[in-house]
Amino acid sequence: MTLLHMFSFPFIQRALIAGMLVSLCAALLGVPLVLKRYSMIGDGLSHVSFGALAVAVAWGFTPLYFSIPVVILAAFLLLRVADSPRWNSDAAIAVVSASALALGVLVISRTSGMTTDVDNYMFGSVLAMTKADVALSVFLCIAVLTLYILYYHRLFAVTFDESFSRATGLNAGQINGLLAILTALTIVLGMRMMGAMLISSLVIFPALTAMRLFRSFRGVVLCAAVTSVTCFCAGLTISFACSTPVGATVVAANLTLFLLACGCALLRRR
Repeated sequence: MTLLHMFSFPFIQRALIAGMLVSLCAALLGVPLVLKRYSMIGDGLSHVSFGALAVAVAWGFTPLYFSIPVVILAAFLLLRVADSPRWNSDAAIAVVSASALALGVLVISRTSGMTTDVDNYMFGSVLAMTKADVALSVFLCIAVLTLYILYYHRLFAVTFDESFSRATGLNAGQINGLLAILTALTIVLGMRMMGAMLISSLVIFPALTAMRLFRSFRGVVLCAAVTSVTCFCAGLTISFACSTPVGATVVAANLTLFLLACGCALLRRR
């Protein structure tokens, strides 16, 4: 009865809807990002989002609308750096990530002090989700599903052999651009609930779990989507029942399922 009672709270309803949609988007975008070895971009963007949110709060801007274009620009920058042979992509992501995180902490410490706002930004808060977040989550989910429906074969080609795709005349830049925009939106939305330190797990864990169980691209995509949504629902429920942080509990659920998938893969090889 207690678990059924949790769904009577409006903030839980908003968190459940937005969280499931953001988890689905993160998993679908995470598969090509992990396969292209861009998984750490999600971590870098989450720290950029934290810095942008801190600046927005300090300057009195609407945090969500200020951080979205900043994170989108950062996503394009990091993807361009990752494609450039002149740069070490891991080092570039680390520099951007650490700089944005430091900027955010400095700005908040100079304006409002090290209050619970920092904790909410860093580790998320289920109370932070608003009706606007839910509406934006619905729009984001439609956009990601549209990307897969309309560009599935092109996304598959760019994911596994971008050089060959470009040689055949495929506009790989367009696909990478769409990935950058949608990933940025997913990071900004998910950070409000998962936090800057944990949101990248929604991008990485479901894809890694699915890769332990399936070999085909389609199988990995579908499995990652189901895994991500299931782990979020389990994490939210356990969080409410045990009074634990939502973000950390969702990550723990993803980690548990990943370890089980690794065990299954090991048994299957034997």
